[in-house]
Amino acid sequence: MASSFDDGEIRGDVKGGGPNERPEERLVRNWNELLQELRVLQTGVQILTGFLLTVPFSPAFPNLTEDQRVIYLVVLVGSVITTSLIIAPVSFHRMLFRQRQRPWLVRASHICARAGLVGFGIVSSLVLLLVFDVVLSLGAGIVAAVAALLLFASLWAGLPLMNARNNNSH
Repeated sequence: MASSFDDGEIRGDVKGGGPNERPEERLVRNWNELLQELRVLQTGVQILTGFLLTVPFSPAFPNLTEDQRVIYLVVLVGSVITTSLIIAPVSFHRMLFRQRQRPWLVRASHICARAGLVGFGIVSSLVLLLVFDVVLSLGAGIVAAVAALLLFASLWAGLPLMNARNNNSH
């Protein structure tokens, strides 16, 4: 996940902050920036999950093949898992409120956010697989899903990693 902090900052290393930023201030900044990122992701995941929960009640659902129903169930389970990953930091914060656990909270939430991004990319790609399979063919669905996965990987991981490598070589 391209985030506003790196693993060094999460461990409490000195790098990454402003010249006068204390470690406690950096943790607060990291937490606030992470929450902003999660708000964007939570909305998309929750809308997708809500939509998926209504699909079996549509008139066309009985027309799906057994394989399409399996794909649907895999997508639904993946979406629920992704939702749990993205919302977990809220629960972490509630459970640890005022217990001076912010370093752990930021680390664990960072991991959940990264896993949630991966999950959202996979689930979104599988939704394309299912829709293209229903509308065109399984082959078209596979192509669409792989193309989406490549797009997500390129934008969400490839570009930030390329940028980091380019900035480190100067």
